[in-house]
Amino acid sequence: MTDEILNGVTRSPIVVMGVQGCGKSTVGRALAEVLGARFEDGDDLHSAGARAKMASARPLTDADRLPWLTRIAERIAESVERNEPIVVACSALKRSYRDLMRSVVPSLVFVELFGDQALIAERLTHRDHEYMPPTLLDSQFAILEPLAADEAGLRVDLTHTPDEIVGLALDFLT
Repeated sequence: MTDEILNGVTRSPIVVMGVQGCGKSTVGRALAEVLGARFEDGDDLHSAGARAKMASARPLTDADRLPWLTRIAERIAESVERNEPIVVACSALKRSYRDLMRSVVPSLVFVELFGDQALIAERLTHRDHEYMPPTLLDSQFAILEPLAADEAGLRVDLTHTPDEIVGLALDFLT
């Protein structure tokens, strides 16, 4: 697979997206630091009920995700209103989730981290997440809808290092 630059814009709020274990938080933090932006981890905005559900190895439904995605979009919109640059890590696995977020923040740009499921599963063996067990990876890949050509964003293969991904994202955004 190759990296894919889609419709992009400069100086927009950014969501680093992908399945668990792909490096959203690592890349998002690094990108925010380079851009002088605030970083927000979407995981921090999950409800206690959603965290408990995931911790018991049950995947979230669209109905579970809707309030969470709305909270994230509203948080991004608040930053935009304050003219405060922001980068958020959020799975944003389905087109409908991204459409919901863009309905609140039309200027939103996505950086999708994608890679082979076996590679990501292997990475998860080295990670201890508070409530997201590796067994949920299959359910995430089952619903994953990659960024489409008409969505503002960049798709980056995980064969790149986090620093390389940040560099590719910067090239795309500027």
